Amino acid sequence: MSIYKQYLGKDFDRLHPMMQQRFGVSSEQPVYMLGTGVMEHVRNAGWYTLPFLYLGTFRNIMFPETGANIPFTIENYGYRDTFGRDTVSWNRKFHFGKKVRRFDATMIYNEAEHRIVDYLGSRQHLAVDIDIRVNEDNSITIRSGNQRFYEGRIAFRYPGLFTGNAEVRESYDEIQDRFNIQVTVRNKTFGTLFGYKGYFKAEFKPLVNGIPADARPVREEVRQ
Repeated sequence: MSIYKQYLGKDFDRLHPMMQQRFGVSSEQPVYMLGTGVMEHVRNAGWYTLPFLYLGTFRNIMFPETGANIPFTIENYGYRDTFGRDTVSWNRKFHFGKKVRRFDATMIYNEAEHRIVDYLGSRQHLAVDIDIRVNEDNSITIRSGNQRFYEGRIAFRYPGLFTGNAEVRESYDEIQDRFNIQVTVRNKTFGTLFGYKGYFKAEFKPLVNGIPADARPVREEVRQ
């Protein structure tokens, strides 16, 4: 059973069937999802966010580039991590001409505390609690909550002043046969920091030779 079905329970069955397939990727099935599409716009809030966004590029968390009609791919793999946790990877690539920017994450389900934990970046040093809701139109809304930093012996919770809270809205368009997605990252003080909106078509492919090395984080974090 996928981590999202575990979290949503009966609400998972309210999702559009294609959304159920997309969020049904798990370690129990030798299948991964490849999405290919276009981000109609990629935006940020301007000069004062650029240092933060540039810093994120070193660990595949956001980036400073903006533009329109940006080619986009997303891959979701389900696997067991080194701690035995059922994990789903989210590997997003944005193609700005010859430059490719990545936005990677891995999610697990904390059964004891009934929450999804989203580890951002290539080293899982940012752990974010995720809330997921199924909407009346069978789409989904994902919102980020508490954020924690883990690096070696260092561990602390980010104060709200320095966090960017994300909202993801995703739906399936039957007419266009594609997934529509909108992502907005906001700060309580500074407003919108980063975001993108677009669409992609998905293929569910057999996983023959295991998870590609670059789909997994370089370092895995046991703390949640």
